[in-house]
Amino acid sequence: MAVTPISGLMSAAGTGSIAPVTTSTTAAADAANSTSGVGNAFSQALDSLQGTQNAADSLAQTAATGNLTDIHNYTIAATEASLTTEITVAVRDRAVEAFNEIMRMQV
Repeated sequence: MAVTPISGLMSAAGTGSIAPVTTSTTAAADAANSTSGVGNAFSQALDSLQGTQNAADSLAQTAATGNLTDIHNYTIAATEASLTTEITVAVRDRAVEAFNEIMRMQV
């Protein structure tokens, strides 16, 4: 049984503009860039967590002094800070678990 080629496939819309894949950097440079990118992402996430916690703390102080006019703002900020902390702890636990799994691998 012979398979006949599909004619006209190369003239399909958009296929003429696809550039070939080339490698211009080494794998070590890519790994270094990837590592610094992950480190920056974690750093930014922790900074965001700190900002969320500070906002919730500020609203808690305002509520404690009686100057808070809308309690909903504090409730939302406290819940957001709690969820952000839980997500951060979950990511940390997964990272530690992955590290331990890598350490258990035999070479």
